[in-house]
Amino acid sequence: MKIEIWSDVLCPFCYIGKRNLETALAEFADKDQIEIEWKSFQLDPHLPEVATEDYKSYLKERKGMDANQVEDMLARVTEMAAQVGLDYRFDQAVMVSSQKAHRLIQFAKTKGLGDQIEERLFKAFFTEGQDIANTETLTQLGMEIGLPADEIQTAFTDDQYALSVSQDIQEAQSIGVTGVPFFVFNRKYGASGAQPASVFLETLNKSYTEWQEANSEPKLHMTSGNSCDIDGNCN
Repeated sequence: MKIEIWSDVLCPFCYIGKRNLETALAEFADKDQIEIEWKSFQLDPHLPEVATEDYKSYLKERKGMDANQVEDMLARVTEMAAQVGLDYRFDQAVMVSSQKAHRLIQFAKTKGLGDQIEERLFKAFFTEGQDIANTETLTQLGMEIGLPADEIQTAFTDDQYALSVSQDIQEAQSIGVTGVPFFVFNRKYGASGAQPASVFLETLNKSYTEWQEANSEPKLHMTSGNSCDIDGNCN
């Protein structure tokens, strides 16, 4: 069964939501039957590729929040992250466009490393203060998770990956996604935001049961009689 996740690397709740889903999956008996597909979404496509402001300045200048609001919000989110084992350092975060990071994600998906690159990019942005719009930085991050060094540059030069990013965003709009993270279970159940692990587990159980029923092989009640098999044996 597939779980699709629309996410942006710059979204603090996306990383927290990832952890909560992983906690739910760890308790889910049939986790080996679950496929995760990460989908691109850009919260602010107008961010520059070269940083001009830090996270706090960005919230104050572009989102119209005052200094106290910003401090309170970031403290609350930092505490939420800590509760699931994440170390958020907003004072080091470099506010840049996530477009190139999404292109790298799309490339990594073709190598079966979508989840690994999401994890590495989240950590790079929220904990390490790395510049995720810098091609050299992204190349290094890609190599760290096992992407072939001689192919990574195609993520930034081949238009097919930019197209994949755009298609994900258009698809999100078509199903009514207005914010991330957004989780879709078996193309039937949606969950918006960084839900608690218990909510994810409940949705997993419900959607998987339905998926299993819809995809189970038909069971025939057999009545045996004289017959021949493909090897020519008759009885």
